[in-house]
Amino acid sequence: MATAGKVITCRAAVAWEPNKPMVMEEIQVAPPQAEEVRIKIVASAVCHTDLYHLFERMHKDGFPVVLGHEAAGVVESVGPGVTEFQPGDHVIPLFVSQCRECRFCKNPKTNQCERGWAAERYDVMAATESRFTCRGKKVLQFMGTSTFSEYTVMNQVSVAKIDPTAPLDKVCLLGCGVCTGFGAAVNTAQVEPGSTCAVFGLGAVGLAAVMGCQFAGAKKIFAVDVNPEKFEKAKVFGATDFLNPKDYDRPISAVLAELTAGGVDFSLECVGNVEVMVIQCEGLGGQCAGRMDDVATRPIVLIAGRTWKGSLFGGFKSKDGVPKMVQAYLDKKVKLDEFITHNMSLEQINEAFEVMKQGKCIRTVISVSPQ
Repeated sequence: MATAGKVITCRAAVAWEPNKPMVMEEIQVAPPQAEEVRIKIVASAVCHTDLYHLFERMHKDGFPVVLGHEAAGVVESVGPGVTEFQPGDHVIPLFVSQCRECRFCKNPKTNQCERGWAAERYDVMAATESRFTCRGKKVLQFMGTSTFSEYTVMNQVSVAKIDPTAPLDKVCLLGCGVCTGFGAAVNTAQVEPGSTCAVFGLGAVGLAAVMGCQFAGAKKIFAVDVNPEKFEKAKVFGATDFLNPKDYDRPISAVLAELTAGGVDFSLECVGNVEVMVIQCEGLGGQCAGRMDDVATRPIVLIAGRTWKGSLFGGFKSKDGVPKMVQAYLDKKVKLDEFITHNMSLEQINEAFEVMKQGKCIRTVISVSPQ
């Protein structure tokens, strides 16, 4: 391409400081260096983790930054030593790397990797090095991805090549939320056919967990949320029963125990709330995927035999798992379209965040640049 080897000036939404709206800017994106790939981002969904960094965690060293990590695009150019990708490849950026060479990548029991942004500054959610500049200042790359930009540069260990026939404005959801929830049920919890499950929280991750439970053959799936308006959507993904904790004067764990003659077989917490994690663990056991807060429970809960697990990116080995999920979507084995409630332009990014804050969306897909 004509831009190969050159600095690209493009549009991006820059978060200059915490707890402030993002600003549409022209940024400079440097060419890819050794083992790096420069990607033209076509579509990027808005995930709560982006909102969390900007409005909730607000780490002082994490700004200025370009947010966004759930996306899909097309390779524009590659750096020296890149053999897996070439210009024109359709790809999904990955916030979880897979080098396939480190001891973790070679271990089938984990999807951790020694390479990638998380190895350096996990608390900041951005590495110190970046290919972005704006107004003469370095701009950080969020979670190694930064997809609220027309172009981004990533290490090849954090990019998955996908089927070019897949619609990028749909499969972008597989970059985070859908794989996280679906995989938590299928990979981490290993939900069994004929089992009874409970899913706490019916955002995108929770609905994907419901879909994963159904995919795994669960016979009964309780969808638990304080917003009953989400129940109809949960039914689309396979939920069979619906519970609003506000409707009861006793813990929802006790309600579930009564309805299931002792408790469900698998429980998945998809809110990211410590109190909910404790409730679902102490009452039921199960999987937890939460935020960076302290959590505690009584030892007897675990001594009694419950297993409490965390699930990062649904346990998927990223470069291997994402293309398979894309194929599963193309084969109509998993849903994606049904998660999308809003479509907006990059210029509407702050509006998209507000819609998420108000709980009015499942996923908003941002059109970043034309394909």
